[in-house]
Amino acid sequence: MKIAIPVKDESLTFFNNAGHTPKFAIYDLLGSGIFKSFKLNSIITNPRTDLDHDHAEEDHACEHAHDDEEHIKEHNKMGIALKECNYIVVKKACKNTANSFTSQGIKLVKYNGEANDVNSILKETSAQFI
Repeated sequence: MKIAIPVKDESLTFFNNAGHTPKFAIYDLLGSGIFKSFKLNSIITNPRTDLDHDHAEEDHACEHAHDDEEHIKEHNKMGIALKECNYIVVKKACKNTANSFTSQGIKLVKYNGEANDVNSILKETSAQFI
């Protein structure tokens, strides 16, 4: 089972806005029950080309219509890039971001905590990975 989580960079600091994240960390879920563990598989760059990944803003508010066909295509690149994942952990995700993942069969796991460390977040949300 694979789990994606939005991160700022290789430091694996959680990025709150899944649609605007610079990168995604992909983890393999190993074991089950109390023996669950997570192993970093890879880190990929967010494939959206309509973002400035070097200056990504977590609270960015888009100035264009969210039903714009080109805008939706940009979001869909994320779901395609993560199509091998079973889950993605998110704090914030707009309708288009959520649809890009669910259209590929990726389940969203909502994180409401305050941690920024990916390993802590994965442990906190691990009960939702079944």
